[in-house]
Amino acid sequence: MSENTQKLFDFLHAHINGITDEWLAARKPIKGSIYSKDAGDETEEMLREQNKWTNITIASSLLTSRETFDENKKSWAIHVAHSRVISRTPIYEVQEALSKVRHIFWNYVNEFVDREGEQILRSDIMYWSNAINLAFDELMIEFSKKYDELMHTRLTAQQSLIEELNAPVIKLTNRIGVLPIIGDVDTTRVQSILDYVPRKCVELDVEHLYIDLSGVTLIDTMVANHIYQLTQIVDLLGIESTLTGIRPEIAQTSVQLGLDFTAIQTYSSLQQALQIQV
Repeated sequence: MSENTQKLFDFLHAHINGITDEWLAARKPIKGSIYSKDAGDETEEMLREQNKWTNITIASSLLTSRETFDENKKSWAIHVAHSRVISRTPIYEVQEALSKVRHIFWNYVNEFVDREGEQILRSDIMYWSNAINLAFDELMIEFSKKYDELMHTRLTAQQSLIEELNAPVIKLTNRIGVLPIIGDVDTTRVQSILDYVPRKCVELDVEHLYIDLSGVTLIDTMVANHIYQLTQIVDLLGIESTLTGIRPEIAQTSVQLGLDFTAIQTYSSLQQALQIQV
């Protein structure tokens, strides 16, 4: 690292708080944004600490060793991405915030160059330009990666919860499970059930599955066919199935479709089935 680069690094470190103060002062009221001027004292303090960390990370890009910058970059990205996912801050707002930091950061570099005058070489400015601009770009890329990973993890967890609530397989005993289907069942929901339930039954080591339809408000021919497919799939997995809560209209639809439920035990209610079988 050249002497002028060391001086710039020291200058930036001495003005870390000043860069942050200017960045915070430049905020405007933005409804619902973490970057809003009126977001509150607690949010402002959090942004202050994070922005100071941003400035320190960018300044470290001037060092000869890339290891320091890379370590700072990864730690910063994980921390800030987690914070922005929790606050549901879109990526474009983070990009805008970093763009404003970059502008203020360069104002301080220009102030240093003006102060040092002819001592600053053209090669110094070229090096600083490449290092600092690349650092901001890498910071945004690393943040985007971590943000995407966290959002994917969150969405996967939410999807898993939706599937479980949509078709909860409840373990009654070591071998018996119950699948209560409640509410309207359209083709999208029934396909989700078809995908989720067999996997869940294997996971829970269910040997006998009771599929209760007493809470289903409406069933059409396609839904009835999918339920029939579900009984066939679990049968192939070595899991017995029993249909309960079949109302006359469901039975009529099944007969019209030519679905053969004779090989499957059926009961008018789950209570009746469990009294007989359990």
